[in-house]
Amino acid sequence: MPVREFERIGKRLFAEHLVGGNFGNISVRKGDEGFYIKRTGDYLDEVHELVFVPFVGVVPKNASSEYRVHSDVYRNSSHQAIVHAHPQAAIAASLVRDAVLAEDSEGKMFCPKIPVVEGAPGTQELANNVVSALKTTKLVIVRGHGTFAAGKNLDEAFQLTSLADHSCRVIALKHFFQ
Repeated sequence: MPVREFERIGKRLFAEHLVGGNFGNISVRKGDEGFYIKRTGDYLDEVHELVFVPFVGVVPKNASSEYRVHSDVYRNSSHQAIVHAHPQAAIAASLVRDAVLAEDSEGKMFCPKIPVVEGAPGTQELANNVVSALKTTKLVIVRGHGTFAAGKNLDEAFQLTSLADHSCRVIALKHFFQ
């Protein structure tokens, strides 16, 4: 898996203000062996090295702190790529809602209901809750933390991440104008 592909998606996440600093991570599955993930501490738009995390064996120390979520999603689904981002509007919505019901046409079409789950960053509880949600949808918001979007490739996972923020912004703006 080329570093360039991770950087391309990382640059798009930064351009749309869906991540900040060195937060967030992305991964791509490699068959039944494991997955490639961003190295902890790397910025998404300047990925220096990908870390391979095997499904069986020792997890490298330099793997992203959210490797548990990525690993468990891949083990329990057919998803091939995951984007974890911190879209501000989606995070804000997660603080006041248990699910986001899209009101915009794109949201209704591609992800009409985005569940909100609980779990502290980097924990097995978070991994369990995200896996449970991603069995029936491709997008979930972790309360106060961010989104996990899964798909057949990084582009699909990115698009869903962008959609989450867009749908939440539309809802917020609707309430502002009322």
